[in-house]
Amino acid sequence: MAYDVDLANRIRELVADEPGVTEKKMFGGLAFLIGGNMAVAASGQGGILLRVDPGEGGALAAKPHAEVAVMRGRPMTGWLRVGPEGLKTKRQLERWVARGIAYAKSLPAKG
Repeated sequence: MAYDVDLANRIRELVADEPGVTEKKMFGGLAFLIGGNMAVAASGQGGILLRVDPGEGGALAAKPHAEVAVMRGRPMTGWLRVGPEGLKTKRQLERWVARGIAYAKSLPAKG
């Protein structure tokens, strides 16, 4: 499954004013990185893949349409998947994207 181009465009609009944002095809989707750290991606599995503070991941995964991301059969602490049904409105998407941006900005930039 290819990532949702419309969803990628919606994310692009939300991160447009963020300094240092780059885009990169990763994990079968289109990722938005800040300082080389992934913040959020339009996922090839549908919805978004989101980087969050590992200490908040469990609580955030309890929210509707969100779950801890599983990669190669392993749950990944600090990574969430949010299904398309939880991203229908701009407000829903903004909340998740803001979390991903905040966490990516808190990390040291990659060279």
